[in-house]
Amino acid sequence: MNPHEQNQQQAAALEQRALLAGLIAYLVWGLAPLYFKLLQVVRADEVVAHRVIWSIGFLLLVLTLRYRHRLIQHIRIPVRVASALVISCSLLAINSLLFVQAVHSDRVLETSLGYFISPLVSVLLGRVFLSESLLLPQRWAVLLAASGTLYLFVSIDQVPWFALGIAISWGLYGLVRKVTEVGPMVGLLWETILLLPAALVWLYWLGLSDIRSFGQFGTAIDGLLICTGLITIVPLVLFATAARGLPLTTLGLMQYIAPSMSFLLAVFLFREPFTWSHAMAFSAIWIALLIYSIAGWRQMRHVGI
Repeated sequence: MNPHEQNQQQAAALEQRALLAGLIAYLVWGLAPLYFKLLQVVRADEVVAHRVIWSIGFLLLVLTLRYRHRLIQHIRIPVRVASALVISCSLLAINSLLFVQAVHSDRVLETSLGYFISPLVSVLLGRVFLSESLLLPQRWAVLLAASGTLYLFVSIDQVPWFALGIAISWGLYGLVRKVTEVGPMVGLLWETILLLPAALVWLYWLGLSDIRSFGQFGTAIDGLLICTGLITIVPLVLFATAARGLPLTTLGLMQYIAPSMSFLLAVFLFREPFTWSHAMAFSAIWIALLIYSIAGWRQMRHVGI
């Protein structure tokens, strides 16, 4: 085997591992409602507090194994970056709280809607704040998705606040992280560190108020709360692996796996109401995402990416 063929095989093997890692990451995110349904006896704010606390431990373990004696040097960040991460960690906490509360409130369908809308929210934010250009089909896609969402708002009795909150908070989070010069894992570590004092104080207050669940519902619930750190960190590590080895087009299309799975769970397992209005709105959003993805793919092919 000549060196060129050997390099091709190695590249193919790397891409296969990256694809597998990406699939597992999005499968974990897509099945996350099942996990948090098991924690319905715990307040959503307590779940998020535990998610913050235990994520720090698992993140430090991953980064220590990766960088060993260079860990401190690697995670050091400037003050201006830390200031930006204060904003991003607040948005991340809001997004996580909305997601968990939606699952606990039997509104998983809204989480799916929110994460379907969020890429298009990011497009609008990029256009407004970063002056990013949009192709004409992409503009039509954003308009179509907005129309479908608006139709849902006026057609059902209750406004899908969870979907709106999830989409907007995640879109703003992505915007802040895009303009913040820090790696994904290090940034997440500092976000959780910055949230740690609030999480500890909140758990302390819940304990004083005698409404804390940790230690009250048995070892199974305690174990699930501890493992919220794993549920948070493991897919992120796998996603980082996928991002290094997959084309952006493949990675971009894979992001719809998780909300699609949440949609299926909500409709077929949790039996949440799915009306004609939902069908029209989701159809408009799916078509919009398809138009946007095809336009982006064609543009990347044109410029040779």
